[in-house]
Amino acid sequence: MTRDLDGARWRKASRSGQTGNCVEVATNLPDVVPVRDTKDREGGTLTFTPDAWRDFLAGVKDGEFDL
Repeated sequence: MTRDLDGARWRKASRSGQTGNCVEVATNLPDVVPVRDTKDREGGTLTFTPDAWRDFLAGVKDGEFDL
């Protein structure tokens, strides 16, 4: 399914380095949280439900992932 992401306000993490090895996320859309690579913005976008994105962030904060 293709989603309309024209209204997405993209941002990258404040802890991202200057090397460009990071992702951007848009959290302003009501039903989807898109994520993309900052080095290849046209290369594709992963989309998550807001609940799935919240669960992922909670897992990162709780140390469930080795990032």
